Amino acid sequence: MLKEKIIYREGLPVNVVVANIDEYPIHFHDDLEVVYVLDGSIRMRNGYYTYTLRQGDIYIFNDREMHSYENTGEDNMVMMLQMDLTYFSRYYDSLKNCFFVTDLEDEGDSLDVLRNILARIMMEVIQKGYGYEHKVIESVHNLIASLMSDFQYFVMDDGRFRNETKNKGNKVLAGRLNRITDYMYDNYNRKLTLNEIAEREHLSIYYLSHIIKEATGLSFQDLLSYIRVEESEKLLLGTNKKIGTIAEETGFSAVRYYIKHFVHWFGMHPLEYREKYIGKIFSREIEARYTPCLPEEIEDAIRQQVKGVYADYVDKLKSRPTIVDVDIYDDYAEVYKGEVPLEKVMTREANQVLALPFAKLTEMGENIIAAGNNYLITTRCRFPGPLDSISILLYNLSENVAKVLKKIERPEELLKVARHYDEEGEFLIRCNGFDGEFQVLRWRLENDTVIRRIEQSLSPEKDSDRRDHLIRRLSAEAMVSSEVFTCSDALSIRALFRGLGAELILIDTKKDTKPDSK
Repeated sequence: MLKEKIIYREGLPVNVVVANIDEYPIHFHDDLEVVYVLDGSIRMRNGYYTYTLRQGDIYIFNDREMHSYENTGEDNMVMMLQMDLTYFSRYYDSLKNCFFVTDLEDEGDSLDVLRNILARIMMEVIQKGYGYEHKVIESVHNLIASLMSDFQYFVMDDGRFRNETKNKGNKVLAGRLNRITDYMYDNYNRKLTLNEIAEREHLSIYYLSHIIKEATGLSFQDLLSYIRVEESEKLLLGTNKKIGTIAEETGFSAVRYYIKHFVHWFGMHPLEYREKYIGKIFSREIEARYTPCLPEEIEDAIRQQVKGVYADYVDKLKSRPTIVDVDIYDDYAEVYKGEVPLEKVMTREANQVLALPFAKLTEMGENIIAAGNNYLITTRCRFPGPLDSISILLYNLSENVAKVLKKIERPEELLKVARHYDEEGEFLIRCNGFDGEFQVLRWRLENDTVIRRIEQSLSPEKDSDRRDHLIRRLSAEAMVSSEVFTCSDALSIRALFRGLGAELILIDTKKDTKPDSK
């Protein structure tokens, strides 16, 4: 089976694989793929043409293009980025018609932009920080914008497509070429004339012929024959059909014309080509052979290739996650006698806005199970009774920020901290001994909400229309969510923050709401 079905995981319309490639058999897929060689080299086939991609090279595989990779004899590290065209076409009307080409001999700024974006995507995927999925999708949008701006202008040179910069920025021409070639790919298997396409584009035959020749280096008829030969490769390697049938199905009027054009592009007879490559196609029996690279190996390669990107991410590396284990068989039975570090911060008048979740929790007067510099866990239950609920309070406070918050005197100082604090924080609370179905209510205060609340406390709202008033009020509200978890002996609660934020999590055994039977 030549066609590879790409499975997108983790809710992302993007796949990122960084690996040492041994061999990736001949295949095609319906989505867009960008290949970036981080180290070493690979030999790559795209249809009839073979390239050697070396460190720093980037190549674009458009949808439906047959391609394969193999080792050149040296170690390599290759990034393969696949994008779901169905998803991204919702944002770009012409994306499925686009044909992108990178020039391996071009060392301009445009390729540096691609390298930078691809490196950022890799770093986000490796680190999986707060909201990384959104950042990856955002970066892919930037990647597509760059491709559409700089890499959809091409010409055929010495039997291969290369990027053509003289028409860069001519979106009308690019759109026209994409429509023309896409229509030719959709209709190559029947009699197709230049006049038919000219009428569709509302152009004269002479002008259309000039556009195609100028853009691709081929006449209309040669381009059509090229497309037919290229598409015949799928039938040659993916089926056992006779070449006469293949010639007919790909639009050639006679077998001899098919053989002539196939030899022109592929350098051999179709049957010779089938015999040579039939054992090298992607199938159930023949799978891709590659070894995924370790994160530290990828980071090292990025540091060598795109130094600025690596430095940016090193500077913003999130701190180690805060992991808290609550064991109901031990912690619940003991009376907590330690200090509550958060109390020193949250009882200061200047921190009143930030302290709201802390105030809500302490007002309930629950028993403390565990406490740390940035968390507090309590329960309303009394030992030795059953533990059927706990309350978890989390604050994203670094050690330095906590020190600052213990000293500030005015809300204006808290506002300054909130505006400048951008650190990421991750929490994992593992509640061991919990068994059954639990209702989890989460009350979350984001950094932006903290800022808005402080601003409102410092500058009370003046007269405004109802819409402005509603916008201000909603932007200052905390987020509330509720969900049900079913667990067996352990319940894990995870929280991610960026900036000065807090979350109050109430976990209760889900009560049976069914009416009593009479």
